[in-house]
Amino acid sequence: MLGKTAGGLFWMQRYLERSENIARLVDAGFRIALTRSEAAEDEWGSVLTTAGVRRAYAQRYEKVEGSSVINFLLRDKTNPNSVLSVIESARNNARLVRTALTREVWEATNECWMTLKEALRTQISDNDLPDVLSLIRQQSALVRGAQSGTMMRNDIYFFAQLGAFVERSDSTARILDVKYYVLLPSLSYVGSSLDNVQWETILRSVSAYRAFRWLNPGETNPRNIAQFMILDQVMPRSLAFCAGRMAGALEAIAREYGGSGSSLELASALRRDLETANIDMIVDNGLHQFIQDFIKRNNAISAQIEQEFRFYL
Repeated sequence: MLGKTAGGLFWMQRYLERSENIARLVDAGFRIALTRSEAAEDEWGSVLTTAGVRRAYAQRYEKVEGSSVINFLLRDKTNPNSVLSVIESARNNARLVRTALTREVWEATNECWMTLKEALRTQISDNDLPDVLSLIRQQSALVRGAQSGTMMRNDIYFFAQLGAFVERSDSTARILDVKYYVLLPSLSYVGSSLDNVQWETILRSVSAYRAFRWLNPGETNPRNIAQFMILDQVMPRSLAFCAGRMAGALEAIAREYGGSGSSLELASALRRDLETANIDMIVDNGLHQFIQDFIKRNNAISAQIEQEFRFYL
């Protein structure tokens, strides 16, 4: 496989995953802003920070307002991380590697781009926002379904998987990092209606609310949620699950090519550390510092993967 093909697969899937993550982030911000109208500006500001676009937003808008943030994150073509921008980037990368994809995967990706381009053609009203966010998630899921059902489990598939889980782990970590003060609230809020709504919103932002309730039918508390989102081995958006899938994909690629690079060593070390980590130790030593360290390690894995693309021929 050519290195540019590996890179195209990797970034195609990263951009597709990013579109869904942005939609989930906007949904979480919208829900919390509705329940905390007096702090809506702070909440939308935290959404911009989580998405990593606060500085870019400030260059175009003077004030942090819900409608402006939603427009910037979903439709603004000057924002390279808006849903409209990343979907187009995903489609361009898919076109670059079209011969490596099944017909179903290419058609699903192209359909995703056409559908969302039309849906995001005009400003989104508050009434229409839930449906539009649902559509973004659905289109991403259709591409994943096509990949799961039609692609051979070879290097092509695993390079795409790498992109998905590098991006997903980054998104979950950033949500946790920006919201860590909610995961560890002041005692005055514990058990209040506001506290419960925030728990639910954070879990819903990673599609984990119902799964968490299945595993934790009793009282909700900060450590249980932090443990679930960081260390659970079977929740598809936890940090431990994503790290395991990254390492697994790199192991599969190494077997196919008869050798491995530093990216596998980095991913395996991250997987091992999360498998042996303890939530009490993480919280006591500082959740913020732990998440910052995870983001740095995840970025290092991504950078090393890209450096190694040139070796895949």
